[in-house]
Amino acid sequence: MDIDRVVLSAKQKALRINLNQDLYGTFAEIGAGQEVVRHFFQAGGASGTIAKTISAYDKDFSDAIYGQENKGRYVCKPRLAKMLDYEYNLIEERLTRDKHPTKRFFAFANTVATINFHKTIQGHGWFGVKFQTEPGKAANSVILHVRFHENDALLQQASGGVLGVNLIYGCFFFYKKPKDLLKSLYDNLDRDQIEIDMIQMTGPDFEDVDNRLMSLQLVKNGMTDAVIFSPDGRNLQAADLLYKKNILAIRGSFRPVTKVNIDMIMKGYKMFEAENRVDPDNIQVLFEITLNNLKADGDIDEKDFLDRADILCSLGQTVLISNYQKYYKLVEYFSRYTKKRMGLIMGTNNLLDVFNEKYYRNLNGGILEAFGILFSRDLKMYLYPWRDNNSGELLITENAPIYPRLKPLYDYLIFNKRIIDIEDYDKDILDIYSRECLEMIREGSEGWEDMVPTYVDTIIKDKRLFGYSEDANAVKTSS
Repeated sequence: MDIDRVVLSAKQKALRINLNQDLYGTFAEIGAGQEVVRHFFQAGGASGTIAKTISAYDKDFSDAIYGQENKGRYVCKPRLAKMLDYEYNLIEERLTRDKHPTKRFFAFANTVATINFHKTIQGHGWFGVKFQTEPGKAANSVILHVRFHENDALLQQASGGVLGVNLIYGCFFFYKKPKDLLKSLYDNLDRDQIEIDMIQMTGPDFEDVDNRLMSLQLVKNGMTDAVIFSPDGRNLQAADLLYKKNILAIRGSFRPVTKVNIDMIMKGYKMFEAENRVDPDNIQVLFEITLNNLKADGDIDEKDFLDRADILCSLGQTVLISNYQKYYKLVEYFSRYTKKRMGLIMGTNNLLDVFNEKYYRNLNGGILEAFGILFSRDLKMYLYPWRDNNSGELLITENAPIYPRLKPLYDYLIFNKRIIDIEDYDKDILDIYSRECLEMIREGSEGWEDMVPTYVDTIIKDKRLFGYSEDANAVKTSS
């Protein structure tokens, strides 16, 4: 929270909007009652702000207004988008600029499902605003997805109401500072109530906004633990992407992506695809970068983050940014969305960390509790060989230096083929390390081009990624 910003209550925000004679719009809410618009009615002065409010609660009635959804789901992004477009277009059609020359139109919409009676479904929702910042100007849109954490439907409704007010207020008063807009969504709320796990800002006032950075801010600010974006840079909602999928993930710094990373994913994918319980047409590959990795050199460098993202996206990969330093947390996250077989690809050095007890001291059950979470799921680990810099020895499952007291557990997992070697690896690239490649790029040394996949060197040079400088390379070459 910014110390120089006074945080207003939901009622104060709604009143300030109501008293602004130039703001005029529609509220459309599906599910969880009219919780957002209620704040505006109760604040007073709503007649100058609210053009219309509608609760399209009945499915048939909702379909009659906004059209049917292909998958029959109502709490989804396509439904929200249809609601926003329909209601906003309706305002512009029915109100002429002759009578309302100074009005800035907006449409707010949400579609929400709160926790069910048996508390087996926790509750989630989509919220969005389509709005003008100047009369007659093309509209912007801000769309977000939330997961509710409170254990009572009425409490979830109340939290959703506050969030909706914060969103509308932020769109009009913080649109010039997208990061402040993002932070303001948690005014009078906290993470124990609501988790925002996806946000997307589009429109003329957000032309300079990179939604991948907005995703990063969600994790950095503790608003969620994981975000996903597509190869074209769009922020994705995890449930839409991962639901009932066979998930295959590889974790790394990807600073930059090297031939080793590509060999790992290609060979690991080939083995995963051949598994009996894996549908080749239903695999979702994820390249994961942890927040801890992004902070390796101190605070997060957004340019460095985008450099990594640009490379991965150019290779057609889907990127996951997470706050899950421990693998069992990552698998627990995947398990929210699928019960199908999952795979993790890692180097032997990473496996040694998995079997290091110091990482599980915060758990009452220690490493056994963590492994219970990991391997009670349908999970396989694919191990890529790693050369020890000190001894020069090539480490695989057979000679990995596991602590003696954990060796029986390790042997059990090996015997049951929960951890298996990637055997057809490329022996000629095992001495390639991302850190060395990065140093060579920054220093202008020759030869780093042979350490990265085809075309990646061209991308790095053309976009000046990772500190690449044509001048430095020219000086190095001439000397």
